[in-house]
Amino acid sequence: MRSKWIEYKGKQIFYQDFSRLFFNSAAVKVELDEVQKIVKSHPKNSVLVLTDMRDTNVGSDLLPAMNAASAATKDHVRRTAVLGVVGVKRKLADLLTSLTGQPLKYFDDEEAAKQWLTEEE
Repeated sequence: MRSKWIEYKGKQIFYQDFSRLFFNSAAVKVELDEVQKIVKSHPKNSVLVLTDMRDTNVGSDLLPAMNAASAATKDHVRRTAVLGVVGVKRKLADLLTSLTGQPLKYFDDEEAAKQWLTEEE
């Protein structure tokens, strides 16, 4: 598994690493299965998530799996920041958000994403 816990300003963030998988949908699905297990093992509304999708293609073949994963974990997630979602990927992500109701905030900069995740609501 590529994903891991990182610490930023004393807070734990679950860094979901889907980066640089390009068109490898099978690898994304395997990682998605693993991260779901970890997120669902935590209390509701407790997990800060940083999802890195840089250099990974999200096509229609992945949308159902991502939709199911988001729906399954959304009660456990407090905030989600996403890196690398632009253009067509952004339209698919917006569709995912509308289907699951899990709000996502998009960033181009990892430091800004971590800052937003750890600031008090």
